[in-house]
Amino acid sequence: MLTYDLSTADGPLYVSLAKCIRDDITAGRLHRSEHLPSKRSLARNLGISTITVQNAYDQLVSEGYVTAKERRGYFVADIGVLPNAMPHTSDPIHSLYTSDEDEAVFDFSSDRADTAFFPFSIWARLTREMLTNHKEEMLTVPPSAGVYSLRSAIAEHLSSFRGMKADPAQIIVGAGTEYLYGLLIQLLGRKRIYCIENPGYRKLIEIYQHQGVHCALADIDKDGIRVDALEEADAEVAHICPNHHFPTGITMPVSRRYELLAWVNRIDGRYIIEDDYDSEFRMKGRPLPTLQSIDAAGRVIYMNTFSKSLASTIRISYMVLPVDLASRFAAELSFYSCTVPVLEQYTLAAFIRRGFFERHINRMRRHYARLRDKILLAICEAFPDGECSVIENDSGLHFLLKAHTDVPDDKVQERLLREGIRIQSIGDFCMDGKEHVQHMFLVNYSCMDIQRLPKSLRALGRAIQETGNDSAKDLAWQ
Repeated sequence: MLTYDLSTADGPLYVSLAKCIRDDITAGRLHRSEHLPSKRSLARNLGISTITVQNAYDQLVSEGYVTAKERRGYFVADIGVLPNAMPHTSDPIHSLYTSDEDEAVFDFSSDRADTAFFPFSIWARLTREMLTNHKEEMLTVPPSAGVYSLRSAIAEHLSSFRGMKADPAQIIVGAGTEYLYGLLIQLLGRKRIYCIENPGYRKLIEIYQHQGVHCALADIDKDGIRVDALEEADAEVAHICPNHHFPTGITMPVSRRYELLAWVNRIDGRYIIEDDYDSEFRMKGRPLPTLQSIDAAGRVIYMNTFSKSLASTIRISYMVLPVDLASRFAAELSFYSCTVPVLEQYTLAAFIRRGFFERHINRMRRHYARLRDKILLAICEAFPDGECSVIENDSGLHFLLKAHTDVPDDKVQERLLREGIRIQSIGDFCMDGKEHVQHMFLVNYSCMDIQRLPKSLRALGRAIQETGNDSAKDLAWQ
């Protein structure tokens, strides 16, 4: 029977229990396929409620450490062979930083944030405070990596929210992730082979190619990017979205994460770029651990942005560099000027430090959860005979809609555009030049007009019919 001392648990009991079990699995004390105690027996042994045990098991299932088998219980998952990487050591960080398309009437796939919930009053108050009480800082040229106040606030946020250990000197702030990609290419070198997921974020291949680097593609499967595809491409840098892949929504299980860490450790000089673009919006349970947080060798570069969590126009992103790369950045690239205005940096730092950011995220998570439920209900009502089904995993701000039809994806999109409706398919994000007809469409609900949704779903229903309307008449918004 598993026995743990939870009397000194800091935070929710289920989080501490899940950590204890997770540690036993990664340390080899619990073995692959081992049957875990039932919820009732473990709760009785530990003197806690069965709900606490249930929540802990659910969290471990979502992370991939545990599998649930109907009527049999919970079992330790096969997470593969853990990489035996030695902790990375290097010289102290050499730091120069001081302490101080044409728009449709309705778009199923728009990824804009909902501006109605932006905390204008708080943001305005903090901005006035910065201008009034920090005049000297407002006129001081910031270091290339961003003002220390913001980098320190981000480090504290990552520690409490994502379980990551990052020194502010490892954090680089920039005006959008695209700018940071350019810095990374200069830091890692243009002679490497960069590899991205296929299907994936199409803009990435454009960025890398225009930066003059060779960009290869690696196919994905149900667990995310395939390690054998990385080997076939001779990749040296893998750019991935493990926590919520775009556009498929796949969450990479822990077994595949350890495979990737084994791959990156196999040859010196390999790196993984972990894009965690919408990690704040997991609808059930806690956010999944980052790849960076289980990287013992300093090979994972973590990237995130405030564009999803605050507003699309908040062009503030950041990356957490491994110690050796942070030292190189400070020594070789610190001549660049920081691209984010000082006022916005200090305002955001105060917004995070005083708890406003966490409260905003919690508020938006509740809003998006309610909105998601309404959209799922509307889909069920619009397709009672199962013409369309939803593929989701309770993460991020989009899911997939599977259309059970033989009508080609581009034909469905063409019919909808005639009615003023835009939708993107998985095939739109495949970059290998091949035709991909999977009948899976992207539904991004971050800024969806729920009032117009029913009519748009009816138009989708017509578009997927074999005898669909191919004329320009009967527009949805007439």
